[in-house]
Amino acid sequence: MMYIAVMKGAWTIIYYETADGKCPIEEFINSKSERNRAKIFNWLEQLEIHGPTLPRPYADLLEDGIHELRIKLSGDHVRFLYFFCYRELVVITHAFTKATGMVPKAEISEAKKCRKDFLARNSERKARGH
Repeated sequence: MMYIAVMKGAWTIIYYETADGKCPIEEFINSKSERNRAKIFNWLEQLEIHGPTLPRPYADLLEDGIHELRIKLSGDHVRFLYFFCYRELVVITHAFTKATGMVPKAEISEAKKCRKDFLARNSERKARGH
């Protein structure tokens, strides 16, 4: 079952799930304090409201349709990687704590791998939960 975040925006956020039902984003969010979870949900709501127009420094296009949402949690620079598909869907692939100046290529590759898997397993109808 796919998890869809329900917020009030023009875009719908979907958390990527692996074929065996694991949800990296849900696991990441659940590992955070209540205060940091609230901050994450606030920024996800901003992404849902603004979609691709959420400006730098809050969001940015990395490469090949992979974007990052930039959040600072308890002094750590956290990045949520995502892509847009099927008109108004935002699929969040995974999140990580950034330790270097640039987003590591391995993280971008992981997001691309998740996108390929998601699109192979989900038609627009299925992605929307119909």
